[in-house]
Amino acid sequence: MSPTPVLVPAETSSPDVDELVGEDRPWVVLVWNDPINTMDYVTLVFQKVFGYSKSKAESLMLDVHNKGRAAVSTGPREKAEIDVFKLQEHGLWATMQHDDS
Repeated sequence: MSPTPVLVPAETSSPDVDELVGEDRPWVVLVWNDPINTMDYVTLVFQKVFGYSKSKAESLMLDVHNKGRAAVSTGPREKAEIDVFKLQEHGLWATMQHDDS
């Protein structure tokens, strides 16, 4: 008769701290420049979707126009997904990514 195997719990390392921090980083919603939408329209969409003042919406629109993109909102993944969806519903080119800061 062979001896009964002894079960020994396997030792695992703790989760990588960088991975945990990465999950807590906010998401950033970016709007990219496109050749279709007018500057006035983009400004109006920012006011409607986010409730931004006209001056803030114009400033973000100018970033999109002059720099090629603008970060228009930040937050948890679910909020960013909703913001991207709303912007895309209005015909804007919007994406999301983790905040690099």
